[in-house]
Amino acid sequence: ITGPGGPNGMSEIQGVARFTFHEGKVEEFKRLCAQVVDVVRAKDNGTLEYAIYLNDDQTEGVVYERYEDSEAVVEHATHVGDLMEAIFATGSVSSELLGTPSAELTAATAGSGVSLFRPFLSM
Repeated sequence: ITGPGGPNGMSEIQGVARFTFHEGKVEEFKRLCAQVVDVVRAKDNGTLEYAIYLNDDQTEGVVYERYEDSEAVVEHATHVGDLMEAIFATGSVSSELLGTPSAELTAATAGSGVSLFRPFLSM
């Protein structure tokens, strides 16, 4: 059981990053994302899903992420932080985290440009 009311009050966190690629940068994005996925597989403990989607003409992409809890998001960021700056340089990006973040995760995202969305309704 995840979400509000899950074990120990922990809550799954989901992330969505939307990219509009700069001219000629999609191949760089794809190369860097492959490196991130390798790191996620090798090092992350609480990452439940890490998926990359591209539109048909490969001008835009979406990275969809699911984590067991806020601690897993922080862990992931420490593992891939060095690659993220390069990935964000491949396009204009907006990033959101969905869920009930811990105080640590809330503080870590302050001023980062990542928007936090807390639960309102779900089924």
